[in-house]
Amino acid sequence: MKNILLTTIAALGCSLVLAQDFSAGPPLPDFPQHYQTTEYNIQVDLVADGLSNPWSIAFLPDGNMLVTERAGNLRIIRDGELDPQPVSGVPEVKITVLGGLLDVLLHPDFDSNQTLYLSYAKGHEDDRRSTTALARAHFDGQSLRELEDIFVANSWSASPTNFGGRMVFGKDAKLYMTIGERQEEDRAQNGLDHGGKVIRLNDDGSVPGDNPFVGRDDMLPEIFALGVRSPQGLALHPQTGELWENEHGPLGGDEVNIIQAGKNYGWPLVTFGRDYDGVAISEETEREGLESPFIYWVPSIAISGISFYSGDAFPLWQGNTFVGSMIMGRTPMTGHIQRITFSDEGIALAREPILLPLRQRIRDVRPGPDGFLYVLTDQNPGAVLRISPANQN
Repeated sequence: MKNILLTTIAALGCSLVLAQDFSAGPPLPDFPQHYQTTEYNIQVDLVADGLSNPWSIAFLPDGNMLVTERAGNLRIIRDGELDPQPVSGVPEVKITVLGGLLDVLLHPDFDSNQTLYLSYAKGHEDDRRSTTALARAHFDGQSLRELEDIFVANSWSASPTNFGGRMVFGKDAKLYMTIGERQEEDRAQNGLDHGGKVIRLNDDGSVPGDNPFVGRDDMLPEIFALGVRSPQGLALHPQTGELWENEHGPLGGDEVNIIQAGKNYGWPLVTFGRDYDGVAISEETEREGLESPFIYWVPSIAISGISFYSGDAFPLWQGNTFVGSMIMGRTPMTGHIQRITFSDEGIALAREPILLPLRQRIRDVRPGPDGFLYVLTDQNPGAVLRISPANQN
């Protein structure tokens, strides 16, 4: 299936103003490749290719990697080689333009309980709608066992996009997950709809008693924060424990937000973006009682995964944030990684583009246990790439 970005969806009663294929990109070059960044000459190597729109990566305790494919497969890379057989036992997913199998997350005690979590687009049994769901299973090294849905959002929609689905465990041992608003703007401010929210769960899917809206009739108890649009990244700051979320704006207005309990992040009441036809969604970029973005982009970079670097391979990058970009300013073949640096006071400073010459859509970027950076290209076929210092190879 081609990656068609539908900027408005006719099924939602809107006019279709643009349907453009942004999935096309040049073939990957021969590896290794070398590029100069501000601090380092980096080497880029191919770890695995032939993947179908890889979406997320998780590092196993033995050094192997799990990779989700949006087409509905969970793959494992063993000793640097992609196992040709997908992991069995994954949930049945609804494959749409941007929906399918999404994030994979290991339980904090995976060493002892072999429990992992998958977020995915779940189809409705009676019609063509779908929603974001969370499944839990045990991984025995070859297959998933005892798979069960532990949370299903009530954000059912015919829209093929804006699922969210990024997950992380907080320092409080609670599971945080993003739910997109499915291109239905009113959901994000509706306390009885999971769409456009960050939710907080116990590891079994139950609701923590100290969630900010527990006991309120006008808010669902799973909700931790509201007012987000199409969240694509979620990460825990390694020093502060803060929860950082990033999301797509429409035409402009991609954001990074520092998520706090009970806060409202404003979509669609305030935004730095416009609708895809150029019409203003809101004339306001800030409003009392609503949280302003920590970082924003105009034009958009089609932001994807977010992570923090704290490894030893790149000492000068410690404390930096890395975000993926799939396309800049709606110009095809401009995907890359952005490295964001900060002042001692925590103010965002430089945004350095990395891997622009590859001209690939970048879906995720994460540091590995070896201190190198691992990158997923959102193509079909897509690849796992590794970034290391050139002088170490």
